[in-house]
Amino acid sequence: MKDTFKHKGLRQQLVAVLKDKGITNTAVLNAIGKIPRHLFMDSSFLDHAYQDKAFPIAADQTISQPYTVAFQTELMEVKKGDKVLEIGTGSGYQTAVLCDIGAKVYSIERQQELFKITSRFLPKLGYRAKKLIFGDGYKGLKEEAPFDSIIVTAGAPFVPNPLLAQLAIGGRLVIPVGNEVQTMTLFVRKGPKDFEKTEFGEFRFVPLLEDKN
Repeated sequence: MKDTFKHKGLRQQLVAVLKDKGITNTAVLNAIGKIPRHLFMDSSFLDHAYQDKAFPIAADQTISQPYTVAFQTELMEVKKGDKVLEIGTGSGYQTAVLCDIGAKVYSIERQQELFKITSRFLPKLGYRAKKLIFGDGYKGLKEEAPFDSIIVTAGAPFVPNPLLAQLAIGGRLVIPVGNEVQTMTLFVRKGPKDFEKTEFGEFRFVPLLEDKN
């Protein structure tokens, strides 16, 4: 697993692209400038690793476009030491960004193939989530709640109530909602039953799958 000067240079170009697209959070930009995204992808895609595009990974899933990762992370307003729940570990790239910022990350993946690969791979790169869980993201992780923020990295046809319930007061849920095309949506918990909702334009994600077992 190599990370060369060329890769580092390409990452800085990617950071410049994200700044041009309006990403301003320094911690997020630093993480993307540091994390070797090419190592999270199939080797045949190495040339594309630092383009601002999504790419296929195992189990018919994708590694999100860097702009999407940066945009969602910026909306979460993660601070060092925050307790964060990630729904959809996928390749682990978003997990690594959150770990780099200093979050305590709990991440759920329902594709067993991806879960196995990522659980072994992330620690090798030095990114240690508090917990990686094989399970159903729709249910969240009640035993570890409340969370300072929750991120959903797949398109949800509706907002799962357990995720809203597991937010701390003041906590932020960032979720793409919709079927074919999703609207990036932010919920901020203002009180026990009070949520402030803001929408941020259209994105495309692979669907958030419900566990039918």
